[in-house]
Amino acid sequence: MSITINVTESGQGERLDNLVSKEAAITRSRVKTLIESGLVTLNNQSVKQGARLHIGDTIEVFLPSSSDNILIPEDINLDISYQDNHLIVINKPAGMVMYPAPGNPSGTLLNAVAGRVKELPDIGSPLRAGVVHRIDKDTSGLVVIALDNQSYYGLVQQFKSRTIKRSYIAIVNGRIKGDQGSISASIGRSQSNRKKMSTVSRHSRPAVTNWRVIERFNNATMIEARLITGRTHQIRVHLSSIGHSLLGDVTYGNKTVIGLSNNNKFIVSRQMLHAKTLGFIHPVTSIPLEFTSHLPDDMVNLIGLFNGFKGRVSDPF
Repeated sequence: MSITINVTESGQGERLDNLVSKEAAITRSRVKTLIESGLVTLNNQSVKQGARLHIGDTIEVFLPSSSDNILIPEDINLDISYQDNHLIVINKPAGMVMYPAPGNPSGTLLNAVAGRVKELPDIGSPLRAGVVHRIDKDTSGLVVIALDNQSYYGLVQQFKSRTIKRSYIAIVNGRIKGDQGSISASIGRSQSNRKKMSTVSRHSRPAVTNWRVIERFNNATMIEARLITGRTHQIRVHLSSIGHSLLGDVTYGNKTVIGLSNNNKFIVSRQMLHAKTLGFIHPVTSIPLEFTSHLPDDMVNLIGLFNGFKGRVSDPF
C-alpha cells in the first residue's frame, strides 16, 4: 500500500518524519525504518528523516503489509536476557505479537529483532524467520529466536525431543485442590470455534502439563506450570478443562473482574500467564543455558492486592 502526502501551508518547515508519522498514523520509529529502507521519497528522491518540508512538496510512502512477505526491521526496545551471534533470548511484554500477520503487520517481536541483528535464518517464512516456538500475544515472558540456520535446526530438534525446560507462572480462578498434579489431555482444534483449541476434538495430539501450587488466595491460586509437550494454548486449555481458567482469559474463561478483601474490585486486563523459566542446550556451543525473568508489574500488583497490599509490591520470587 502506498500513501501520497502533499505538503500544504500547515506542513511548511516541519520535519519529514513528524509529518509522515501524523499523516500515515504510524510511529516515528517505523517512519525511520521505512526511510532507511528506501520506502519514503520526497519529490521522487531518497531523503533523510530530518528533512524540512516546503509547500508543494510531494511525499510518497510505501507501507508493506504482511501479504508482501517482507519483514521490515523496526527500532523497538527489547528486554534482552541473552544474545550472541547464534541466538537471542527475549523477555517479551504482554501485548506484543510474536511475528507479522494479518491485523498485526508491524510492531511485533520479530520486527524488533530484525531491527537489531544483521540477519536471520533464510529458512521458512520470511515473516517467521528464526521463530522456533511462540507465546501468545497476551502472555509475557521468555522466548528464544534463532539467528542462523544451525541454531534454528538445533533448537527445533530440542523442542521436538522435549528437552527444553519451560515453566510458567499462572494465576487461576478458584482454589485448586491438592498441592500438585498433572493434566494429561489431548488437544486439537475446537469443532465449534476454529480459533480455539479444545480437549474434545476429533483430531487431537497428546498434551501433558505438570503443575504445583505456589500460593492460595481467597478466590484464586498462583501455580507453576511446566510444559511436557508444547501444543497451541496448552496451559490455557488444560487449566480451563479442570475448572480453573486463567484470570483474565476471555477465550477459555470469563473471570476478568476480581473481588478483593476490602470489597473493592480489580479488572484483570489480560490472561495472567508468564513464561518465567527457559532452559536449553546452546545449539552451537553445547553449553547448557537457563534463564529466569521477573514477573511483570500487573501480575506482581495483583498478587499484592490479593495479600492486602496497596500499590506496587516486589516480585515474590
